[in-house]
Amino acid sequence: MINNSPFDKAIVDSKISELRIPNVGKASIREIVALVNLVEEETGLKYIRMEMGVPGLPPSKIGVDAEIEALKKGVAAIYPMVDGIKPLKEEASKFIKNYLDIDVAPKGCIATVGSMQGTFSAFMAAGNIDKNRDTTLFIDPGFPVQKQQMMVLGLKYTTFDVFNFRGEKLRDKLEEILAKGTINSIIYSNPNNPAWICFNDKELKIIGELATKYDVIVMEDLAYFGMDFRNDLSKPGEAPFQPTVAKYTNNYILFISSSKIFSYAGQRCGLMAISDKLFVRDYPDLQERFKGTTFGDTITLRILYSVSSGTSHSAQWALAAMFKAANEGRFNFVEEVKEYGEKAKIMKDLFLKNGFNIVYEKDLDVKIADGFYFTISYPNMTGNQLVENLLYYGISAIALDNTGSYEEGIRACVSFVKREQFGELEERLKLFNENFGTK
Repeated sequence: MINNSPFDKAIVDSKISELRIPNVGKASIREIVALVNLVEEETGLKYIRMEMGVPGLPPSKIGVDAEIEALKKGVAAIYPMVDGIKPLKEEASKFIKNYLDIDVAPKGCIATVGSMQGTFSAFMAAGNIDKNRDTTLFIDPGFPVQKQQMMVLGLKYTTFDVFNFRGEKLRDKLEEILAKGTINSIIYSNPNNPAWICFNDKELKIIGELATKYDVIVMEDLAYFGMDFRNDLSKPGEAPFQPTVAKYTNNYILFISSSKIFSYAGQRCGLMAISDKLFVRDYPDLQERFKGTTFGDTITLRILYSVSSGTSHSAQWALAAMFKAANEGRFNFVEEVKEYGEKAKIMKDLFLKNGFNIVYEKDLDVKIADGFYFTISYPNMTGNQLVENLLYYGISAIALDNTGSYEEGIRACVSFVKREQFGELEERLKLFNENFGTK
């Protein structure tokens, strides 16, 4: 089946052995990245790279210009406030109002070293709010590294795959888990990494109502903010708005990243937004653990201060400028990233034409959007087998089970695939299907 594949099987196998990857189908994102880099270097051939969720567009000029100007003014010599510079906090508060239609005071808008530091800090705080509630619930599939953060922190988590629990079924599943009384927080991404499913308002209301009923904190990862291209979410202060659980509970933390929506990943500057009521809440067990006061001040003055003492001063000025331009209607950041959706549609069609199927296909009865990711399967192959077999055809991805999914298949990220590679992708998929398809 693999003898006539475009990549020499012996070379690929030797690099797998060199990296000591015991099961390449179960390899992590970073292991796949390292493997593909080695094979490309050895062969001189290029992979269709779908494994890494990194931006594939130029960074926002507004951000770049603002950061250069800030550096010229000497901010590199000055420590920023640990919770973020005032202009960023104020513009972030306005951005949240303009694009989510909710109110979060500037005090609760906190600069972080990307959303990664935000979730790390929030996990640490939430994991200590109540000694009797020691577990975080992941609504999967989700971003694999967040579970790695839990491992590093030594905190407990449980998960379920939402594939079979959409709509009202979500309420029953959450009730079943939350009623046990061990959950301190819930985390999910919306739009979802890797499935690109999007919770609708009915589902978000269910999550919010149960978060209030059981007094758990909801962490909403909005890394792909506004990128459900089925609706125009680009106009500040005008409906429709980015859907959010914050409409339905006060127990929330939002994570807004500059990496994807502004293509500003390299500067590692994101935002954590804590609801006004959660920010000032007292948790006796949390105060005992960290010798702090409120939930919000514990995160800023105990955890973030200890971890990094804040984030890049100049990058905060960049993020503030991008928020400001978006708030004033001068920067349509949604339009800037529609390229991802356009590429996804073309790539999906190529896979479907060559024997593949979409795994997470619908939001209830509505077809999912074309966006940053999509999920695919191939008949009679597990996700792990598909990852391994595609590697010999110059196509790299990660298995869905790495993301907490119970479904067989792989995650495809469109960002790094260039349009000029579509012809080559089609040829490789055609050959793959000829070799593995049912005759």
